[in-house]
Amino acid sequence: MQTDPIADMLTRIRNAQAIAEASVDVPASKFKKAIANVLVREGYLKSVEDATSADGHPIIRIGIKYGPRRTPIINKLTRVSKPGRRAYAKAKTVPVVRGGLGIAILSTSQGLMVDRDARRQNMGGEIVCEVW
Repeated sequence: MQTDPIADMLTRIRNAQAIAEASVDVPASKFKKAIANVLVREGYLKSVEDATSADGHPIIRIGIKYGPRRTPIINKLTRVSKPGRRAYAKAKTVPVVRGGLGIAILSTSQGLMVDRDARRQNMGGEIVCEVW
């Protein structure tokens, strides 16, 4: 039984990147797709598309992005808020990741957004993950 599907998705992305795969398939959910779309919008992933697995279950196919000489764009991808210990930040305490070189993805009342957008809109929320 899988207790944290978001952590599973992030681990699948890290593992695919470690072996230089072009894409990775993860079981579909709206929240996972929203996280992947934020990562595409911020330039960390290549693409996100809906697909169906061989046994008919919906999946999300995530295209992994690489730099020159096949170096991964994502250096670190960590889950911050976990099922056993949720992490929340008020609008004034939204974290700055790696001095602004990375992003934190927050789940707010206005949907998923990156840390700089949350600070700009003066919103807090649950810190889902950090990427740099």
